[in-house]
Amino acid sequence: MRYSTVADLLDLTREGERELAGASVAAARRLLFADDPCALAELAGSFTLVAREGERVRLARSLDRPLRYFLAKQQAGPLLVVADRIDAIRDALAARGLDGQFHPSYTRMVPAHHVTEIRLVGCPDPNPTHRRFFDPPRGVLPADIDVIARRYVEALAAEIRAWLGRIPAREPIGVAFSGGLDSGAVLLALHHELLAAGQSAARLKAFTLAVDGGGDDLAQARSFLRAADLDYLHEVVEMPADAVDPLAAVEVIEDYKPLDVECAAMALALCRGIRERDPEWRLLVDGDGGDENLKDYPIEENPELTIRSVVSNRMLYQEGWGVEAIKHSLTYSGGLGRGCVRTYAPLRHFGFTGFSPFTRPALVAVAEAIPFAALAGGSHDALYELKGEVLARGVRQVIGRELPRFPKRRFQHGALPAERFDAAFAGAAQRYRGHFLALHEAARGA
Repeated sequence: MRYSTVADLLDLTREGERELAGASVAAARRLLFADDPCALAELAGSFTLVAREGERVRLARSLDRPLRYFLAKQQAGPLLVVADRIDAIRDALAARGLDGQFHPSYTRMVPAHHVTEIRLVGCPDPNPTHRRFFDPPRGVLPADIDVIARRYVEALAAEIRAWLGRIPAREPIGVAFSGGLDSGAVLLALHHELLAAGQSAARLKAFTLAVDGGGDDLAQARSFLRAADLDYLHEVVEMPADAVDPLAAVEVIEDYKPLDVECAAMALALCRGIRERDPEWRLLVDGDGGDENLKDYPIEENPELTIRSVVSNRMLYQEGWGVEAIKHSLTYSGGLGRGCVRTYAPLRHFGFTGFSPFTRPALVAVAEAIPFAALAGGSHDALYELKGEVLARGVRQVIGRELPRFPKRRFQHGALPAERFDAAFAGAAQRYRGHFLALHEAARGA
């Protein structure tokens, strides 16, 4: 924690939790005030950044982690509190006797891929401004799936190779593994890059969550690993049904969107199970961001979407509708920029360090370069088939292996028996939102 010399900026972000490579935190902060904000896109790793010059404070984050802020009033001038959690902001305000100004909906999340500037000039407070620092060209690759596949998996392998170079050479690595396309491609790429670097693949573990005996993911993961001749990497994390607690997930992720709560509840059960087995385990890799990059979500489930809006809007699934849109949530941001907390917060809650290679700018840039409209031709089915083709062909070309393919399902649907799902997640949005708001009311009354 760092206090500025004047009581107008309270930065609660943690210095040691940033994962930058090739640049110090001080150098990265200087980039926030560079003439061209696009220099930030070249930062390797995962980060939140806060810097101040005079009355101006600038904030930025990578796609895979949250960064929130709150502007409070003081007689001496505004106080800006910056943290990764809403409750950290609330508690900091309470410690200064300013909790009467707090409400969770008044907090703001920095949108991913933007530099947010706030001017500390008092009443009336100017609105923050947002300057994009990551703006990859769209649709510039040829409509050739083999070319696209090679580029995409080359970028995946390069990100994993760079990450392996930043971690201790013998530290064990876990993969949150369902046997689906994303976790499967990540596992095969990790295995390939470890062997290419002359390291032991025995460092790897493929952790599959099995709640109440397990759901479809368990059989799928076993089939995948048998086909890939990697059975020895598998470890089933068996947890009882009461380990899946959606209200606890609401508290950890500080959100109430049903799909994110469901996913986070499963992530918490997986992390708890691993932690109970090994108190020292630190590294967990996952396939978060893979669906967003290759637009593999059922459009029919969202009445706001059409295939045209999905293929035509820049980084729609990563960023939502964009900071200039009425639909943009100031409190939560949009897309995976909001949903990243479903992975980030459970891992951090149990002391893990995560790595999601599909969220890295190099992978997102290749995805944005794909001519989705031309390849899908207006067909939902053609769009949904694209992800499997890209990953399977790319793994074959770059890694030299076949990628087993299974029907798509969400993590929360595959980790427990189907008949147990409704019992585990009864109540959905209204219950989750009510619990979230009640937490803060209870804290204010304490």
